[in-house]
Amino acid sequence: MRFQVPQFIEVEDKIVGPLTLKQFIYLAGGGGIIVVFFTFIPKYIAFFLSIPVALFVAALAFYKVNNKPFIAIVESFFLYITHPRLYIWKKEERKVQATGVVSKGTSSFMPRLSQSKLKDLTWSLDVKESVNPVTHKTNL
Repeated sequence: MRFQVPQFIEVEDKIVGPLTLKQFIYLAGGGGIIVVFFTFIPKYIAFFLSIPVALFVAALAFYKVNNKPFIAIVESFFLYITHPRLYIWKKEERKVQATGVVSKGTSSFMPRLSQSKLKDLTWSLDVKESVNPVTHKTNL
């Protein structure tokens, strides 16, 4: 029995003409705000107030930044502004460990290889032991 798997699930359906439901809601809401401006405020002031609203609504409906909707950028902006930020930097001195050495000029860790570990490593390479015995079988 075969089942049909849905494809193109990232693409939103066009509901109202060439617009998706979100785009239509943004544009209808912005248009409603502009109508309220022109109804209750003098025309010359309403005109100057409606331009930023129209640009913002158009950006919400159509503009994408790095293939992300503009509303995600606005949300990130408000979260950045409203949440407190505290950055602390504390330099810690690295200590010499039992199995390695830390050089003072750099922050890199160079492990030491003891004689017994080196012998174990060469023995395992010579014998060609496999990590997974199912995938590699040796003939004895």
